[in-house]
Amino acid sequence: MTRYAVVFFLFVLSMITYIDRACIAASKDPITRDLALSDQAMGMVFGAFALGYALAQIPSGWFADRFGPRLALTSIVTAWSILTALTGAAWNTASLVAIRFWFGVGEAGAFPGSARAIRNWLPAGERGRANGLLFSGSRLGAALSFPLLAWMLTAWPWRTAFLLLGLLGVAWAALWLLWFRDHPPQPLPPEPVSAQPPVALSQVFRSKATILAMIQYFAGNFTFFICLSWMLPYLKKQYQLGDAEAARLAMAPLLLGSVSQWFAGWMVDRLYHSRWRTWSRRIPGMFGFALAAAGVLAITQASTPGLAVLCFTLAAFGADMTISPSWVYCADIAGKNTGGVSGAMNMVGNLGSFVSANAFPYLQSLTGSASAYFFAAAALNLVGALCWFRMRSLTQE
Repeated sequence: MTRYAVVFFLFVLSMITYIDRACIAASKDPITRDLALSDQAMGMVFGAFALGYALAQIPSGWFADRFGPRLALTSIVTAWSILTALTGAAWNTASLVAIRFWFGVGEAGAFPGSARAIRNWLPAGERGRANGLLFSGSRLGAALSFPLLAWMLTAWPWRTAFLLLGLLGVAWAALWLLWFRDHPPQPLPPEPVSAQPPVALSQVFRSKATILAMIQYFAGNFTFFICLSWMLPYLKKQYQLGDAEAARLAMAPLLLGSVSQWFAGWMVDRLYHSRWRTWSRRIPGMFGFALAAAGVLAITQASTPGLAVLCFTLAAFGADMTISPSWVYCADIAGKNTGGVSGAMNMVGNLGSFVSANAFPYLQSLTGSASAYFFAAAALNLVGALCWFRMRSLTQE
């Protein structure tokens, strides 16, 4: 077993999480027809996942810290895969909402558990690239989920498609349990000197280090989530596009997001091994938020759909650049509490996604223009950059 194989396993897991997460949206039409659901009811279904996912971040991170990523990820992935399969057994709105809520609770542990596995297996100077590769899987999974589900729904009923997706996760969990171990056979090099004592889980909402991390992660998720929620309908309405053309254009920010993850991860590790070590987490974060702010502001001036997608891609590229340094930063400041602390950050980040999804239609209705949302996103990105300026996790030694 090598640390590179561990990272590859986690990359595949990241893809599965977003395929399972997005499959409900891709299957919306047959589900609503079969269960006679309104758009409002489907909104409850989508929201149930987000609520369960946010609420379970800290407990699932603690679980990975307490019992190790081998047991944690095996049980977590098995549980949510069963719930993915059970989605196909839903018979009304209430049952579907309940299943997707608990599915969100199950999926909550994926990235905190992965963060703990990366900290256990990789030295500090390689965690940037590892986290970049991990989260690039989420972007590829999101981009590929729609054509994958479109194909599956032509071959099988939607209920069968969910069963097959559930089996995919169970297979991953079985391989992880049989193959992975919580620690490598040889100990890692000594951890770098942290700029502060490790943050305990009980301190996450009182520590300046974690509060700054949570604020900037809220800002990054607020910007990125537009690509998963309102970007597609915005392009269709603003530029009078057909479904196929808009869907094709909307894949670009997600696909380029995977490249952003790789680039940011490489930058983190490259700076770590230079005289800029203390800035190795901060420079990619600040640069990413600057790009994101420029991208969302430029959207307001885009005169063609191609130019708008280019601006969305720049914004998403910048927001995604902040993810790898964020998770590496949590490993720096939390040590053995990495799962719980990163879970707290991810919880607040997902609240940013929730606020983003609701802020877009609200601000558009309030002002008569989508520009108000993009101005708000730009302001949040600048706040995120300022947070990173203050987020010092390493000393030069």
